[in-house]
This record gives sequence, C-alpha cells and structure tokens, in this order.
Amino acid sequence: MIYSLLRRVLFSMDAEKAHGIALSGISFLQASGLSGLMADRFVDDPVEVMGIRFPNKVGLAAGLDKNGAHIDGLAALGFGHIEIGTITPRPQPGNPKPRIFRLPEAQAIINRMGFNNAGVEALLANVRRAEFPKQGGILGINIGKNADTPMEKAAEDYLICLEKVYGEASYVTVNISSPNTKNLRELQKDEALDDLLARLKAAQQQLADRHGRYVPLALKIAPDLDDLQISTIADALKRHRMDAVIATNTTLSRAGVEKLPHGDETGGLSGAPEFRLATTVQGKLAHALAGEVPIIGVGGILKGEDARAKLAAGASLVQIYTGFIYRGPELVREAADSLRGLGKSA
Repeated sequence: MIYSLLRRVLFSMDAEKAHGIALSGISFLQASGLSGLMADRFVDDPVEVMGIRFPNKVGLAAGLDKNGAHIDGLAALGFGHIEIGTITPRPQPGNPKPRIFRLPEAQAIINRMGFNNAGVEALLANVRRAEFPKQGGILGINIGKNADTPMEKAAEDYLICLEKVYGEASYVTVNISSPNTKNLRELQKDEALDDLLARLKAAQQQLADRHGRYVPLALKIAPDLDDLQISTIADALKRHRMDAVIATNTTLSRAGVEKLPHGDETGGLSGAPEFRLATTVQGKLAHALAGEVPIIGVGGILKGEDARAKLAAGASLVQIYTGFIYRGPELVREAADSLRGLGKSA
C-alpha cells in the first residue's frame, strides 16, 4: 500500500529523476531504521549456486544501482543478492537525456542509458563503505567497456574492471549484451566471445591465486538470439567453464508495445512484454547447457508465477528490475515465497 502511493507520485515525475529520488529514499529509510515500512519480512530459502550460498533465490538485477551507492538500502528489502553496475574503467555520462521511458499500460520500460556511471574507482569506494558485503551479503558486480574504447580493445576494459573489483565481489558479471553501447553485442559472436572468455578465465585464475579466493564469473546475454547463436554461446560457456550465465538482458523487440506512447523509442525494452521471449531463450539455453552451467533467469518477472516459470525453464536463481519499479518490495517477497523449496543447487 505504501509503495503503491509512492509510485503514484514517482510516476508523475521524469523517469530518471524519479529513479534517483526513489533510491535516495530507500537509503534514507534504511539509515533511519525504517526499512520495515517497505519490506515486512525476509524469506529464508537458501540455495547453493556457483559455490555460493544464496539466502533466497531472488536477486536485484544490475542497472538499478549502477554505482553501488545504495547497497544497504536495497539489501534491506528482502533480496537474496544484489548486483550493482554496469561499471566501466573510466566514468562516462552515457547517452543524451531523456533516456528512460515508462510504458505503464504494458508494465514495461524502454531505456537507452548507455552505461552511464562514475567509474570503477567510485563504485569500489561505495562498496567499501557498505555494511552488506561486510556482513556476508552476496554482492555481484557487473562490468562493461567504455563507449569510446575500440571494439578490438574491448577485452582490455573488462580485464581492468575484473582485476579492480575482484577483491570486493561475491561474483562478477560480464555484460556483453546491452543494446545501448554501440556494437557491444558483437562480443557475443563466435571468435570474439571465445577470445574474451579465454582471457577473462585466465585472469580469474591468476586473481584467485593472488587473493586466495575464487570469485565466480557469469556472462550476461541478450534475448535477441536465434537457435544457432544460443547453441554457439552454450558451447563457449561450457568450453571455458564459465560459472554461470544470466539470461537475459533487455530486448530490441517491440512486440506488444508498438502502438503505445513511447513504444517506438530506441533502446532496450524490459518488463512484462519481454517475459515470453526471455524465458524461451533461457529454456533453449538450459537445454543446450544440459546442467553444466547454472542459469540466472531475468526478464519480465512481474509476479510470483513468472519467477516460478523461470525455474521451470532451467534457472537456479532469478533477478528482478522492472517488476521492482512497478510493484516495489512486495514483488521481492512474493517471488521468493513462490520459489520456496523449488529448484536445486547448481
């Protein structure tokens, strides 16, 4: 009820401005000991994935807290894990505003943010100030490339970020699937993907030796893939022994929103219209992986039933983003409750 009232106010504002205000409010409530006004209970439903014990199966997807400035506030809302980023080696402003568009009739969002962030050093400072990681909370850090880094040098940006965040992350996600950085999705193709994963896995082993701790690597993929591309990516994931895959990022499809206000804006579409596509791709990927690499299911989760469908299609964990914007902390609890006792460790 409280979030429903707050959403009405927030949705009357510019979407990006409302996003910042909402995050600041979440942090204020946590610092004041008032997070219970938003989230009434934590769902305890542990599962082991990537060698990590997650306290429940519902996480926050990357993109909501790009700079890790609101970790403790978000963690107080019932998530089993928090993923921050996408972060790049150097700060960058992202794409011109406006760049977030709500489609409330479809419970959807189109964004073309473009990896706007304050840079990896700023994110690390925020992580080190947060209590959640110090208390054993599961923190994923999502890494990407700067927009002005040539594609032939993209791997170097990922390697820089991996080395810098390794000591602070529970796991690291490699984002090669945002539609809002020019040519980024080219990294999902055969030789480019093979080279990137080989270099990242070699660096991971060196960092594990240096830190005395193995930090898993996940790959985040797009939903706009045909069957051959899914098979190729699955083979690469298995061949390089990636620790997990996150399926999926936002879509370029406009199915279901073509005639809605803002439905023709460029960028990635997320929310309810993406659910079927993302879940179908996830299911095909699960079949191709045959249990060798665990899947984190993302895309269009607006209710507990949607979260259950992700597990039925082969996911071990789920993440939410747009559903959280529309429904607030209630969705976190509902999804976690719906998944209680389901699935298995991976």
